[in-house]
Amino acid sequence: MAKRTTAGHLIGYARVSTDEQEAQLQVDALNAAGCSRVFIDKASGKNAERPELMAAMDYLRSGDSLCVWKLDRFARSLIDLVTLVDGLSRRGIGFKVLTGALANIDPATADGRLMLQVVGAMAEFERSLIKERTKAGLQAAKAQGRTGGRPTVITDDKLTVARARKAKGESVSAIAKAIGVSRATLYRHLEEA
Repeated sequence: MAKRTTAGHLIGYARVSTDEQEAQLQVDALNAAGCSRVFIDKASGKNAERPELMAAMDYLRSGDSLCVWKLDRFARSLIDLVTLVDGLSRRGIGFKVLTGALANIDPATADGRLMLQVVGAMAEFERSLIKERTKAGLQAAKAQGRTGGRPTVITDDKLTVARARKAKGESVSAIAKAIGVSRATLYRHLEEA
């Protein structure tokens, strides 16, 4: 990728969480805002790699601005948000959010930075509440004898057949195919027994 020598560009960053999701809405909005280039990640989970964000950060020069469609597409936590925006600021790079809580707020000003921190803290608080409610719901379900997740594909009958065939020396691959489960599933259940 060729590096630019001039500064003052609006560079976009978009992120979707899964391969099934499309970033087109974000890309269209970023292009309409005047972004000369848009970097797109498909990454889910708090610790997932975001190679295109790192590429965008490397591409940005002093005088440029990083533009995102919405705050949650850029940062995953308050610490992440503050760290990223501080890093941009130290390099003389602006930050712009098109929609949501920080739209039209300039984080280079004291007021803008305060708003950035307040909104980021509220988002983090909301995520914490969701985690707590989910955990409480799972504990309540467990107390009532219910468990989450997919139902097992291995019945007691299938496991009995699998053990008998394994005792006769048949391969795990052949057994798994015969009873209609994956090798990994069969291995896991044979080890648990």
